[in-house]
Amino acid sequence: MPARIDAEQRRRDVVEAAFRLLVAEGFSGLSLRKVAVESGLNIGSVRHYFDDHRDLLVAAATEVGDRMGQRLIRHPTEALRGLTGKQAVDALQALVEELLPVDEERRIESIVLLEFILAARVNPIFRPVTEQMAADMRSVLTEALRVLAVPGPAEHAEQVAALIGGLAIDAVTPHGSLGVDRLRKTLRAHLNSVLSA
Repeated sequence: MPARIDAEQRRRDVVEAAFRLLVAEGFSGLSLRKVAVESGLNIGSVRHYFDDHRDLLVAAATEVGDRMGQRLIRHPTEALRGLTGKQAVDALQALVEELLPVDEERRIESIVLLEFILAARVNPIFRPVTEQMAADMRSVLTEALRVLAVPGPAEHAEQVAALIGGLAIDAVTPHGSLGVDRLRKTLRAHLNSVLSA
């Protein structure tokens, strides 16, 4: 009797293959044929899970956002209530680092996300996904800063969001070649200034 194929796992395997190709070759190097080879499937099997190239790309973009969102859930903003000083900075930094390339998993996600953000500039099918991720990030940051009693939490959330973008770009591209230690020190200095405002 043939083994049952876990359709959801197979779909995840195809998305993971797309991630690897995006990291290795960038957005322009991604095709259904290459994803099929990378995932060890034939192209017909890949088409069974994804109607076309666009469907696969939207699924990959959505997956990045879902992964980041799942990590953020581990840091409920209510847990920040009443924290001050070093405890507040530590907790806020732990939350923000979920969105930064501080380990291999998050580095891959940052690269994939960056590829989609750049693609969304000229390809409208990615705009809803990337715009929603940006809105969700700003919402979480605003709420965290509000709970920490930071004056003007939305304005400071915009600044932290911009810092996240800049740090991520500098960490995953030759633009800055920023190491994890320097990334963390830069983030901490900014969070200290926000929380002491």
